[in-house]
Amino acid sequence: MSENQSSSTAVLENWVVTPVRLPLIRRRCHGCASDTFRTTGKFRANANHKLIDIWLLALCTGCGDTTKIVVMERVHVRSVRPELLDRVHDNDPSLAAELLHDAALLRRNHIDLDWSDAWRLDTGGSDHPDREVVDVSVRFAARIPVRPARLIAEGCGLSRAGVEKLINDGKLVSSVRLSGKLSGDFTFTLKR
Repeated sequence: MSENQSSSTAVLENWVVTPVRLPLIRRRCHGCASDTFRTTGKFRANANHKLIDIWLLALCTGCGDTTKIVVMERVHVRSVRPELLDRVHDNDPSLAAELLHDAALLRRNHIDLDWSDAWRLDTGGSDHPDREVVDVSVRFAARIPVRPARLIAEGCGLSRAGVEKLINDGKLVSSVRLSGKLSGDFTFTLKR
């Protein structure tokens, strides 16, 4: 096989998007002008006879005031799984991460998440910059909404405008729409 043929062969790369911390919670603070809260994964449970309330606690990034994110409200204690109660009492940060991915919980509490600087892209040390065709499989370790163009720009060392130009020129193709945000696995092909 000649050197020219080997550089034009497509190479499969695997990229992984992983969280590095819990996302910020967007909610207006009643104590200051801030609109973001940070959670450390602490919970509060309050039982009143046979009923229990469970909240995820978050601190304002501006003034430090505490807000409660309703997890369960006025629920019969016996209907709550014992292992869930154990995780709440242990202030399990992985439970906080799971709950923050629950769309119903976010809607019920009227909050949004800010994933800025809460994730990182691991490209596995891509060492195929000379290849004419690169196939990339992007996997999400958690449901983190990210713009594919931003991921591709970061992973390939390009500007976002450069990525947009590649898309418009047909040199960057995918079976998913590369505009908007994605939080699920996808693949793309880059032709240089």
